Amino acid sequence: MNRHAFLPGKPGGWIAVAAAFALLGCLAAVMNAQTQSSNAPAKTETATIGGGCFWCAEAVFQRIPGVKSVVSGFAGGTVANPSYEQVCTGTTGHAEVIQLKFDPTVISYDKVLEIFWEAHDPTTLNRQGNDTGTQYRSIILYSDEAQKKAAEASKARAAKNFKAPIVTEIAPLKAFYPAEDYHQNYYNSNKNQGYCQIVITPKLRKLIQEGVIPQGKE
Repeated sequence: MNRHAFLPGKPGGWIAVAAAFALLGCLAAVMNAQTQSSNAPAKTETATIGGGCFWCAEAVFQRIPGVKSVVSGFAGGTVANPSYEQVCTGTTGHAEVIQLKFDPTVISYDKVLEIFWEAHDPTTLNRQGNDTGTQYRSIILYSDEAQKKAAEASKARAAKNFKAPIVTEIAPLKAFYPAEDYHQNYYNSNKNQGYCQIVITPKLRKLIQEGVIPQGKE
């Protein structure tokens, strides 16, 4: 069809014009849908884990590709909305944990757990290094049956890599309470602090050397 066919004075001209506009409308709708689809936020999943001091765990997982956010907090206990000072007494039943959101198309829950085993010592009961107390216990808190089964299977696989038995607790997540603001993004904001230099920085360097954390992410 040539451009003259669209002239109103030609037989069927208005029909052709209407058809052309209808076609353009369909194309515009398709392109708009594709744009909205490509701009839609990626679906994320949640993992809640504890491996001693949450400053350390947070710093590790903030450097893992596919992890979208990490929040330090408390879980596994019986006291609602506990303060850091309360948890430190060891009477709340809570452990220091992190809750992370991750993109499952980039990193799987199984891979998150694999890094979890590599980032702490799951064979020491209620202790990580010089940090002692039930609040520093190794723990995986699952959100559903799929996560429970994945955690149990991952623990069994990881056991082959340790000489001592793994004492990590696997329990349902009943509630997660974010810690105070000054605990969030702690390492990134306090790299010159003594604990960060003595404990966290060497851990990150070790994990970078082992290929757990990508190069240049210290």
